[in-house]
Amino acid sequence: GAGRGRGKMAAGGAADAQARFGHSVKGLLTEKVTSCGTDVIALTKQVLKGSRSAELLGQAARNMVMQEDAILHSEDSLRKMAIITTHLQYQQEAIQKNVERSSNLQDQLNHLLK
Repeated sequence: GAGRGRGKMAAGGAADAQARFGHSVKGLLTEKVTSCGTDVIALTKQVLKGSRSAELLGQAARNMVMQEDAILHSEDSLRKMAIITTHLQYQQEAIQKNVERSSNLQDQLNHLLK
């Protein structure tokens, strides 16, 4: 009967070892699940940050396009103003010539009337 007792003890020891193994596996699994959860949270944060960055970049690009349009419009306006200025200068020169002619005519008239 002594052999059987030892068998029960060995079986008991094996069950104990199995329980301990199960416990350590559960512990490892819990750790893994926790670390996985942490990783998922970190990844989510990163993705959100990335999408925010993309949003900001898009906004910056739109602003640049708007500014570029404004600059081109300003350039166009300046070109038109330069053309108008040139025309005004020509007109001023023509007026000055006419004033000189008319003062010459006035001098001649005055001379004739004396």
